[in-house]
Amino acid sequence: MMTAVFATMFLALLALWLGRGAIAAGILVVSLALSVWLFLFEIYNPDYGFRMPWLQTERTAPVATPEA
Repeated sequence: MMTAVFATMFLALLALWLGRGAIAAGILVVSLALSVWLFLFEIYNPDYGFRMPWLQTERTAPVATPEA
């Protein structure tokens, strides 16, 4: 999927280089949408949804629970 993101970015740059600014902007929006989708796909977990446990923002450290 990362290849699709970079391919659309490359196509946007190519379109801009060829003087097609409006087309390049549209392709760039598609590239941005693909990268947002990829990010959400990467962080989703069926157990806890979209929460990112590696980013702890609480003032206190989380309490470790023993695994069952």
